[in-house]
Amino acid sequence: MLTAVKNQMRVCILSIKYNMMREMVNKVTFLTNVGFMVLNNASFLVQWVILFRLRGDVGGYTFREIMLLWGLVAASFGLSHILFARVFSLSDLIIGGKLDAYLVQPKNVLASVLTSATDVSAIGDFLYGMGLGLICSRGAGGFFLYLLFTVTGAVVFTAFALLLGSLSFWFVRMDMLQSQMVMGIVSFGTYPDGIFKGVSRFLLYFVIPVGMAVWQPVHLLVSFDAGMFFTVTGYAAFLVVAAVAVFYRGLRRYASGNLMEARM
Repeated sequence: MLTAVKNQMRVCILSIKYNMMREMVNKVTFLTNVGFMVLNNASFLVQWVILFRLRGDVGGYTFREIMLLWGLVAASFGLSHILFARVFSLSDLIIGGKLDAYLVQPKNVLASVLTSATDVSAIGDFLYGMGLGLICSRGAGGFFLYLLFTVTGAVVFTAFALLLGSLSFWFVRMDMLQSQMVMGIVSFGTYPDGIFKGVSRFLLYFVIPVGMAVWQPVHLLVSFDAGMFFTVTGYAAFLVVAAVAVFYRGLRRYASGNLMEARM
C-alpha cells in the first residue's frame, strides 16, 4: 500500500515537472507572463497606499494586515494554479465527456486530472505573494507560519474547486458557478472581513470559504491562537475529504464522451 502511494506521488511530481518544462520552452513568453502578473498585482498597492493616507485603518485592519491579505490570496491562488490548474476546468471535462483520457491511464484518476496542467501566469501570483510575505511577516517564525497558511489556502482553493466541479456529474452548467465561486475567494479575500456584516459575513465563512482560506490565517499571523490554528488546518483537511468523496461518487455516474483521445 505504501509503495503504491509513493509511486503515485512520484508520477504526480513528474507530471507537474513536465508541465512546467513544457511551459518554459519559450522563455520569453514565460518570463513575460510571469512578470506582467507580478506588475498587475503590484498595481493594486497604489489604491491602498492612498486610502491609508486618508485614514488610519480599514475595517479594523492596518496597512500591514491588508498586505498580508493580498499576499496570502496571491500566494495560495498561485500555488493551487501552478500545481493543480486542471481542477479549475473540471466541469468542462465532465460535461464534455473528456475524462476518458484520464480513465485509461494506470495512475489514480483524480491525481491524473489534478496534475495534468499548470498556469504559467500563476507563478507571478505566487512570487508576488511570497514577496509580500517576506516583507510583512515578523521574523522567521512568522514567515514559516505564512508559508503554512499559503499551503492551507491553496488546499482550500483546490478542494473547493474540486467540490464544485464534481457537482457537474449531477448538474449541467456548473462550470459558471465553479468559476464565480472560486473567484469569489479572490474578490472578497482581498478586503478586510470587518467591512462585512450579517448575512454577507455568514456566506463568506460558510458558503464561500474566504474566512478559513484568508481572513483567519491573517488574524493568526497578527495574534496566534492554537485553537483557531487547528480549526483552520482541520477545515482544510475536511474540505479535501469531502471534495474527494463527492468526485468519486460522481465518477460512478460518468458517461463517456467516446473521444478518440489519449494523454501521454
